[in-house]
Amino acid sequence: MKFMKYLLATAMCLLVSTACSNNKKSGNSENESTEAEVQAEPAKSGGKTLIVYFSHAGDNYAVGNIKVGNTKIVADYIAELIGADQFEIKTDKYDGMAYKPLCDLAKKEQENGEMPPYEGDIDVSQYETIFIGGPVWWGTYPQVMFTFLKKHDLSLKILIPFTTHEGSGLGNCLQDLTKLYPRATVRQGLAIYGHDAKTSKDHVELFLKKQGYLK
Repeated sequence: MKFMKYLLATAMCLLVSTACSNNKKSGNSENESTEAEVQAEPAKSGGKTLIVYFSHAGDNYAVGNIKVGNTKIVADYIAELIGADQFEIKTDKYDGMAYKPLCDLAKKEQENGEMPPYEGDIDVSQYETIFIGGPVWWGTYPQVMFTFLKKHDLSLKILIPFTTHEGSGLGNCLQDLTKLYPRATVRQGLAIYGHDAKTSKDHVELFLKKQGYLK
């Protein structure tokens, strides 16, 4: 009888020991997962910062016909405040269009998944952080911006979206960037009302301070 109790006790010890061993393995797996996430952080490339943006001049909602697009005004403020390089995504496709026809065209482009061409290009490999700005057309960036984004691999970089809008905020821009570049670090974005763009420098400066780019 004592021998049977001894066998039962031994078996229980083995079960407990095995369970603890499994827990430790599970813990190691979690650590390995964490290490993999750390390896996926943005690559260091000298800390250079780039501002990539599309800005529509001409007929704009709430501000009428403007020579300099709202997004360009915000992009210029960011560049001035932190000394970043800029690349403006330019296309003549929308030149001279009134607001309503432009909206209709933008919707059609999005529905058809069109990729309008743009002028020039830039080597993004030298930049660690990239601000990505544009107006919000039908809930996200204009399609011409996706032409640029799908052409360039921005994985392992820090991406900061910014938009000009008249009520959409950031729209789906943050989610779309995350979907395009799942291995990038997509940070909190900045949304500026288009009609406030000209007077938004203080707002931009405050945002940059919160992001740690200004003291």
